[in-house]
Formats: sequence, C-alpha cells, structure tokens
Amino acid sequence: MSKLAEFRAAERALQEQLAQLESLKNDASLKKEIEFEEKLQGLMKTYGKSLRDIIAILDPSLSKASAVASAPKQRRARVVKVYQNPHTGELIETKGGNHRGLKAWKEEHGAETVESWLRK
Repeated sequence: MSKLAEFRAAERALQEQLAQLESLKNDASLKKEIEFEEKLQGLMKTYGKSLRDIIAILDPSLSKASAVASAPKQRRARVVKVYQNPHTGELIETKGGNHRGLKAWKEEHGAETVESWLRK
C-alpha cells in the first residue's frame, strides 16, 4: 500500500471514530454513567474508601476469592545439591544445574556419571 493510500485510510478511520465519539457524547445513558462515576469517586474520596473496599462491601464473597487469587504464589526454595568428584575430591555446591564447574564435569564425564556423584 502506498503512503498516500495508507494516509487516506487512516484519515477515514479517524473521521469514523470522531463521528462515533460525537454520537457517544450525545448519548443520555453515557451521561448518566459518567455522572454516577463522578459521584461515586467523590463519595469514595469523602469516606477514604478504595474500589476494593466498595467491592468488599457489596459482595464479600467476591473480595475473598480475588484476595486468594491475587496472592503471589511462593516458589519452594531450591535445595542445595553437593557434588563431589571422586577423582579429584573437589566439591561443588549448587542450587541448579547452571554451575560452570558442574557443566564442565558433565561434558567431560557425562551427565549420568556426574549425577551419581551427588552427595545424599
């Protein structure tokens, strides 16, 4: 698509959106919703309440469910694994398999062999 055609299409879409915006501005139900929201925000500010407080007042069961759902899930702490090389007696302590020395051992001796060196 040429730049001119792209420009005209964007201009046409903008005009359509402006027309839709004007029709919404004149909509009586939208005006009522805006008025309601403004009054609700004023009441919340007057009484020092947040939207969560309002939801808890109107539907306590919903606020408990969302509190449980929004609680961050804790990951289990990784266990420290200790590997001992039987050839050199060298120890490597790691919480994951991304340790440079452990990777070198696995390349040299093979992953299964190195896993057998895990201390219990």
